[in-house]
Amino acid sequence: MGSGIAQVAATAGHQVLVYDNNHAALQKAENNLKSSLVKLTEKQKITTEQQKSILANVRFTSNLQDLSECELIIEAIVENLDVKKSVFKELEKLVKDTCVLASNTSSLSITSIAAAFEKPSRVTGIHFFNPPTLMPLVEIIPGVATDLKITTDCKSLVDSWGKVTVVVKDTPGFIVNRVARPFYSEALRIYEEGIADIPTIDWAMKEIGGFKMGPFELMDLIGHDVNYIVTETVWTQFYYDPKFKPALSQKRLLEAGFLGRKSGKGFYNYTEGAIQPEPLKDKQLGQQIFTRILIMLINEAADTLYLKVASASDIDLAMTKGVNYPKGLLKWADELGIENVVKQLTALKDFYEEDRYRISPLIKQNFILKKTFY
Repeated sequence: MGSGIAQVAATAGHQVLVYDNNHAALQKAENNLKSSLVKLTEKQKITTEQQKSILANVRFTSNLQDLSECELIIEAIVENLDVKKSVFKELEKLVKDTCVLASNTSSLSITSIAAAFEKPSRVTGIHFFNPPTLMPLVEIIPGVATDLKITTDCKSLVDSWGKVTVVVKDTPGFIVNRVARPFYSEALRIYEEGIADIPTIDWAMKEIGGFKMGPFELMDLIGHDVNYIVTETVWTQFYYDPKFKPALSQKRLLEAGFLGRKSGKGFYNYTEGAIQPEPLKDKQLGQQIFTRILIMLINEAADTLYLKVASASDIDLAMTKGVNYPKGLLKWADELGIENVVKQLTALKDFYEEDRYRISPLIKQNFILKKTFY
């Protein structure tokens, strides 16, 4: 993430420092950046002169003191609140009062990170999606104490880098990692109940739903050490709301070290010569799977809007640009019809009798008033 963000900023003409106290990690970041630029040159996306110019804008260092003159620092380290606070405390001693300190966290509270500062007003969230060079979306997350001008300036800056920005309330998971939870959790629930196997669920979401990847393929790609931890973090921060409850089947993979593609095994086997299981291409079953997961996604998107985390357009923009959903979920709800959404959610709630399937008040309100989201 760090080298990718550095490449984006350097391509926009900024002088960039990449810091890591681990020399091996720093060398890997440098190699990744050079490799990325070589590929872009070979594909004729940039010229040789541009490649040299971008490289000239980036310097790699293991000396924290070198960051003292920076105007903006974006932290992209491990998703651990205590570690982030510790690093930022060191940085605050070094940098100028005008330096903006930002975290690339995907799920931790910006307000909580900022609490470690003497001047929390200059702390914000700037959350890129992986890989930062390709994914257009960036979530801008002001904490409770963040200066409004810093939010505005950061949004304008990242916009100037050619990114699509959305301003998000500082709540667990922000937009994307909150709204996307049912894509994984409901798929896992369907699998654990024995309604369908893994390849069939993935097939349904791609073939019938139009998603580029199925939930299990995507979890394996992201890595269970990341995806499961984000789910657990969001669940914990929402006071163990059953909507976000993690799945034991994914936790067991994490415990076994089966992290997905990166380890060679996850829900699927990625070792050389492994034969992948075939899906059951039953269109009726596939439609049931897709509808259930989509309805839960829509419900969460509606709740995110109801709680004023972001605007309807920003929520839909975030899901299409941040995780490549085929449509914005609130627009999708309007196309399906709010009455149909309520009917499907009510059926799930009546059958399971779990708070996990409670209907968003905003969906209920739209149903009663015969309103749409757009």
